[in-house]
Amino acid sequence: MNQRISKMRKKLKKYLDQDRYEHTLGVMYTAASLAMRYGYNMDEAMIAGLLHDCAKCIPSQKKIKLCAKYHLSISESEYQNPSLLHAKLGAFLAAKKYHVENQRILNAIACHTTGKPNMTLLDKIIYIADFIEPGRNEAPNLSKVRELAFQDLDKCLFRILEDSLAYLHTRDLSIDPLTEKTYLYYKEQMHL
Repeated sequence: MNQRISKMRKKLKKYLDQDRYEHTLGVMYTAASLAMRYGYNMDEAMIAGLLHDCAKCIPSQKKIKLCAKYHLSISESEYQNPSLLHAKLGAFLAAKKYHVENQRILNAIACHTTGKPNMTLLDKIIYIADFIEPGRNEAPNLSKVRELAFQDLDKCLFRILEDSLAYLHTRDLSIDPLTEKTYLYYKEQMHL
């Protein structure tokens, strides 16, 4: 691991609780594995994986205040569920606090929670790594999804979106419109 990533790890550890930090390391290494599998730059994948939840442990009301302070837009669903803000706020903090200038990394952090139509390879790697990292064990169809991740990234992404929406529907939880839009986009791409 390069020195830059090592420094980021030390700094990040101060801002996350132990469980979140362990999850983050899992995502970083899973992202590196997926990057190797799909021929993507490993350092970019590791940095995006490491910093994807850098704003996660900030309390909800503070997330809203920080977004307002830094002029980051807040959607209706984000006001209802401020935990969703950690993605866009995380991308902002990755640039401001961790000096990440690479727009691909910042975009992957920003969309790792809801996804978005027409995701880049790095976007998909981080979205999927967040879902399948070794510490995760509660998601439906997890073993199948993990298998798919190393066979076909698009099928894996679609499966995660499908399972996530089904889960949110059965629990009657609010769904971010962007997640729905992402699902419909990939459903069309898969010709389903």
